[in-house]
Amino acid sequence: MTPDLWQRGCDRLATELPEQQFNTWIRPLPPAQVEAQDDATTRVSVRVPNRFKLDWIRTQYAGRIEAVLSDLAGHPVRLDLQLAPRELPAVRPPATVLAPANDETPATGGQASHGTGNGTINGTNNSTGHAAASASGASPAPASTRHKLNSALTFDTLVAGRANQMARTAALHVAGAPGAMYNPLFIYGGVGLGKTHLMNAVGNALLKDKPDARVLYLHAEQFISDVVKNYQRKTFDELKAKYHQLDLLLIDDVQFFAGKERTQEEFFNAFEALLAKRAHIIMTSDTYPKGLVDIDERLTSRFDAGLTVAIEPPELEMRVAILLQKARGDGIEMPEDVAFFVAKNVRANVRELEGALRKVLAYARFSHKEISIGLAREALKDLLSIQNRQIGVENIQKTVADFYKIKVADMYSKKRPASIARPRQIAMFLAKEMTQKSLPEIGELFGGRDHTTVLHAVRKIGAERTKNTELNQQLHVLEQTLKG
Repeated sequence: MTPDLWQRGCDRLATELPEQQFNTWIRPLPPAQVEAQDDATTRVSVRVPNRFKLDWIRTQYAGRIEAVLSDLAGHPVRLDLQLAPRELPAVRPPATVLAPANDETPATGGQASHGTGNGTINGTNNSTGHAAASASGASPAPASTRHKLNSALTFDTLVAGRANQMARTAALHVAGAPGAMYNPLFIYGGVGLGKTHLMNAVGNALLKDKPDARVLYLHAEQFISDVVKNYQRKTFDELKAKYHQLDLLLIDDVQFFAGKERTQEEFFNAFEALLAKRAHIIMTSDTYPKGLVDIDERLTSRFDAGLTVAIEPPELEMRVAILLQKARGDGIEMPEDVAFFVAKNVRANVRELEGALRKVLAYARFSHKEISIGLAREALKDLLSIQNRQIGVENIQKTVADFYKIKVADMYSKKRPASIARPRQIAMFLAKEMTQKSLPEIGELFGGRDHTTVLHAVRKIGAERTKNTELNQQLHVLEQTLKG
């Protein structure tokens, strides 16, 4: 038996678990009591602060922890999770909550800020280039009129997780060696997932290392506006002077170039000029390059010539961690079971998660009640009502059938070719995820299928989603459509 067994186990888990999972569930645990047993085993006792965390760690991590500790000890180790004794509650100051914030800061290209303590949740972008992030909960300093960056959107203030792991790694590489590899870097994904945050993080990191670097962040609509203005004035030399001499160009939502031939021509020229001088280009879009419509193939082929990475919707544990961290940043200890309830019901993106949290915290403040699942359910009743009213199995079947271009009747039929069976499994998965129907009820609505058939589909699609980026993107589009 070694007294430091628990610490060594935590060190190992830190390397094996996603950072956000480890920091949320394992790192905060108090030191364990390690003692030898008569039967040549070791017992490791850990006091967990509340019932929710105890149950979650027991179901999600206990087996993994025991395996790691047994491997390090060289003999069987039994993990004993116990509920810590309740302490008398300290006198708490009046509740403080995040007040409804203005979603834009003036004259900065529409940057927004919402605090998260020691790090903000993923800064998010939408079709007008807005972003969400702040390390303090206060509005960030206005972006520079020169480079248009939001100084609050950095790598330090970005919550990392499996959903953005590859994109974040690529962005870090570009920030460390711009112009070398991954040029251009094309980041795609749905709204509110952190694309804008990553681009700003690269720009801020480069300026920190090289203050004289010529960096420009803008939304695609601003580039369109510049082209129109210079076309009217016949001053294209000004356009070239602004864009062709940059060291780093960060441009949001390039799908807005669709159907605008002159804009595409000017962007192609700027693109070629920047690559020729080994400047770096980072772009974002709501879809991958080949999925862009009404954009010249010359451009889409160049978009795809560097590195294309997706940002995916945050997984459940990452959403829980985001809520806990953000609430903590505003001076509030949000109960884990409430964070879990909100995260389970708000899945689309980080921006919606922020909005739901603001509603819950504001409702708690105005009603002078403790934050609980009941209070969260009341605060979010409109959101939950809309979801429950709009999303039914029949609606899911029609939406999935339309998306994969099959007949709705195929959802109930006994046909089994892959072109039909696959969408049917996806529809079953979404029915389980997005409705309150039981497995037998879902099976009945899919042509009287057995509940084991539905369970197989749910497990198969759920497992593939974590590994298959294209499938995850399709599911995200379907979820957004159904909620929309």
